[in-house]
Amino acid sequence: MVSTIWLLDKNTHGIRKMFDKLVGVEERFINVEKHLADPAIVRDREAYQKYVREHGELNKIVTTFRRYKRMLNDLEDSRELLKDTDPEIKDLARDEIHKLNIEREQIEDELKALLLPKDPNDEKNVIVEIRAGTGGEEAALFAGDLFRMYSRYAENRNWKVDIITHHPTGVGGLKEIIAMIHGKGAYSVFKYESGTHRVQRVPTTETQGRIHTSAVTVAVLPEAEEVDVDIDPSELKVDVYRSTGPGGQSVNTTDSAVRITHLPTGLVVTCQDEKSQLKNKTKAMKVLRARLLDQMIMEQTEKRSEERKSQVGTGDRSGRIRTYNFPQGRVTDHRINLTLYKLEQILQGNIEELIENLATYYQAQALQNSK
Repeated sequence: MVSTIWLLDKNTHGIRKMFDKLVGVEERFINVEKHLADPAIVRDREAYQKYVREHGELNKIVTTFRRYKRMLNDLEDSRELLKDTDPEIKDLARDEIHKLNIEREQIEDELKALLLPKDPNDEKNVIVEIRAGTGGEEAALFAGDLFRMYSRYAENRNWKVDIITHHPTGVGGLKEIIAMIHGKGAYSVFKYESGTHRVQRVPTTETQGRIHTSAVTVAVLPEAEEVDVDIDPSELKVDVYRSTGPGGQSVNTTDSAVRITHLPTGLVVTCQDEKSQLKNKTKAMKVLRARLLDQMIMEQTEKRSEERKSQVGTGDRSGRIRTYNFPQGRVTDHRINLTLYKLEQILQGNIEELIENLATYYQAQALQNSK
């Protein structure tokens, strides 16, 4: 058992408070394990799955905490050796204490990060909205590049990509595309992609080799369930009309396209990619619900400080977050001043390095704000 004397010796109220919280987490973890061994819980599929999820969430914290307690016991044993009369043993003890103190600080940082409040939306599916901005056809072409990048990344993780609506251009670009990405933890990854993506390259139509700069905006919304956003049907105006986009033979001959207007907010969502009016309405409602949830999150976030905004991944979407420079083969993320000369690999969907660095940065920001 870890002596509380060591903790009291440290002139850090925060560490003692963290230790007490971790004791409570470990007690809950033991309790959850008992529930998972209970035959009555095992027979109740819904209850069993709930405890399995909680066990998974607590497991890493408890494993790290137990390693921390073992390290504290080793540290106390080494401190006891300082009382020995043998000078060599004292020297060995001092060396061991130095190493253990370094390890202690590292584990404490790990535990602080693990105890940070989780974004409640992190495990959700996401709706990704990509729109061509300044730059005309070149921006539309890059919007297509970004969608392929995200699709390949999702496919590599065995996540499903479901196109809700898209508006292609004549030469293979996209004015707009909205897609749902189904996968556990999808929002925790894609939330860092919200913002303005800038591309610098020489268009194929450019005869003098001049570099053009274009922009594409990306919005990432967590999928909202009915329990997240309560929509009164009387506040919706639903219009159906004939699809005008490309599609199967029956797409343009029936009133299958759907436009939903949320009267209190003025939000308008359209969907016409499916032949079925019902399917289009279902998809449009998913987008509307997600946008309303995102609006609620943004309103809550605006009441907090700018530093707190980064913790929930809802930074300023109007700001330029990343530049893709084709002549130099580089990608620069301006939020963390990270430049990678891996443009082709990144556009093939290999965005893990970007995501990991962004997650680390925002976690460090959150830790700083929690002090």
